[in-house]
Amino acid sequence: MAWIETVAPEDATGILERIYEAAVGRAGRVFNIIRLQSPRPHVLRASIQLYQQIMFSPENGLSRAEREMIATTVSRANGCFY
Repeated sequence: MAWIETVAPEDATGILERIYEAAVGRAGRVFNIIRLQSPRPHVLRASIQLYQQIMFSPENGLSRAEREMIATTVSRANGCFY
């Protein structure tokens, strides 16, 4: 885990609690990449919105599979298992 102090799901309140609940709804749990941003819930919300626009917007002409392939390739090149 990161050296950044994070907020555990059971300790989340307000906007962070809602973000965590949505994360559990999407993925079944709160992944560390989300928890890492938990000290700044408004920034986390903007980060999630940006990710969703990049990955799900039909406006850029790429299929979901192509977007996932690009994300996987970049993560691999960066040595990141996400």
